[in-house]
Amino acid sequence: MPSKISILLGDGVSRGLEGVLSQSFRLLGTVGDGQALIAAALVLKPDVVITDIFMPGLAEMEAIRQIKKARPATKIVALSRHSEAALVEGALNAGATGYVLKISALENLVNAIREVVMGRIYICSRVAGLVAALHQTPAAPSGERRLTARQLEVLRLIGEGCTMKKVASMLGISRRTAESHKYYMMQALGCKTTAELVRHAVKLRLVP
Repeated sequence: MPSKISILLGDGVSRGLEGVLSQSFRLLGTVGDGQALIAAALVLKPDVVITDIFMPGLAEMEAIRQIKKARPATKIVALSRHSEAALVEGALNAGATGYVLKISALENLVNAIREVVMGRIYICSRVAGLVAALHQTPAAPSGERRLTARQLEVLRLIGEGCTMKKVASMLGISRRTAESHKYYMMQALGCKTTAELVRHAVKLRLVP
């Protein structure tokens, strides 16, 4: 009899979802912040890590990047409340092979785990169409250009009230680069003030 797939859970997985997953998989544990998740993945060597793309203590996607770099054999499923195509692509580029929205986790996560273990990519149906459209739609006018995953990271932090100095520090980039991202977003979104950027962050559900 084959052994159960082993899984490690990051921040953002509910107790109810833990219970469902433990019925089908070998649950190694649940970890609350990014650095602890990376350390646990190295020690426990799970088949699959399920993690939010925004892990406490780390910049967006950084836990995914570091786990994949240190443990290439471990598959990663990103669990998120965000459906923006750029964030999905950002997670896949960082090393995830699955992307599931929290709102549909109960109906998708078990299948996602099994699919990624088989070496396939799994994107839940609620966002799969958006990702496909990102590659099929002609470039939009400058005021409607899609933001990159990095720009969405910057926008989220601005929405949370971070100064540009703090944004730069959290993302590991220079303040000048952070300011450049902010300038681009203001041009692309037609914003004239930081307050307008914050409203866009809320509108895109990057912040509560």
